[in-house]
Amino acid sequence: MSLKQESRLKRLRQKLASEEIDALLISQPENGFYLSGFSGSSGWLLITQEEAVLATDFRYLEQAKLQAPGYELFQISANMEDWLPKLLAKLSLKSLGFEGRHITFTIHKQLTKIMNKLKSCPKLTPLDGLVESFRVIKEPEEIELINQAAAISDGALEYTQDMIHTDMSEKEAAWEIEKFLRQHGSEALPFEVIVASGPNSALPHHQPSSRTIKPGEPIIIDIGARVGGYSSDVSRTICLDKADDKFNQIYDSVLGAQLTAIALIKEGMTGEDADKAARTVIEEAGYADAFGHGLGHGIGLEAHEQPHLAPDSKGKLQNGMVFTIEPALYFTGWGGVRIEDTVVLQDGKLRLISKARK
Repeated sequence: MSLKQESRLKRLRQKLASEEIDALLISQPENGFYLSGFSGSSGWLLITQEEAVLATDFRYLEQAKLQAPGYELFQISANMEDWLPKLLAKLSLKSLGFEGRHITFTIHKQLTKIMNKLKSCPKLTPLDGLVESFRVIKEPEEIELINQAAAISDGALEYTQDMIHTDMSEKEAAWEIEKFLRQHGSEALPFEVIVASGPNSALPHHQPSSRTIKPGEPIIIDIGARVGGYSSDVSRTICLDKADDKFNQIYDSVLGAQLTAIALIKEGMTGEDADKAARTVIEEAGYADAFGHGLGHGIGLEAHEQPHLAPDSKGKLQNGMVFTIEPALYFTGWGGVRIEDTVVLQDGKLRLISKARK
């Protein structure tokens, strides 16, 4: 087991001890990867003060040996009721934590049934967001992987602005971008490439269609790359041929909001305060109703994770957090403008990770 993983397990065990939880059953894949290095699609971790068990099926046993040295391996079957009682019986637990946000109602019923049959009858306790609270502060090695992912997506945007042309369909453009990302080192993309043109750009999560791109209309391009499991996220809005005054006015409002937020956001601000830094600029421009989502979200092993920058986000921003700054304006029937960068909070202020031209 690496020193990094030993340190993460030590923190987790300290938290479990403070909560008086004997063991934690981890089902969320990104949390499992964070603690063990195992990237298989089927696996559970069971963490106690003394034990670190990786339970997976026969397809992943060899992979688990390579990726998670130091973990005790336990082979499982499809039915939890066949293997989990055997794993827990030798531990004599009084309490078992589980990831409530990830466990389905059906699995919770199975867990309850299993606990009731065990001699020690452990108490089930949901521990939502525990491992995520560790993941929110990125280590230098994690930030470096996000830097590498951002460099790939930056390159893709530069390529796109030269490659894209009128009468090209959104699907064609998206495919060219996806090919570039994979050919230049991205692992499986953290989310599907978004190319949204004209009225479609008023849909924040538009899926590329057969619609062809027209001159003079807004085109939102939203992409991410992944390196070592860690993601980037960046958006640009472009216009082919000459942009009209409406586009320029809306674009300048969004860009002004983003630049203001990047300059003003500091360590110790709440996500709500950070959101307000950008939202105030948009409100003063008269577009308050057209900015319908939050300013940004955390990014790392997941494309959307903590922290959250939105009107109701009370959590404080801390050094080491990586997140997006993405103000946007959307107008039904016309389109939208979104400008998004991945940033890291370092030495009390923001540093741009994504650097594609705007």
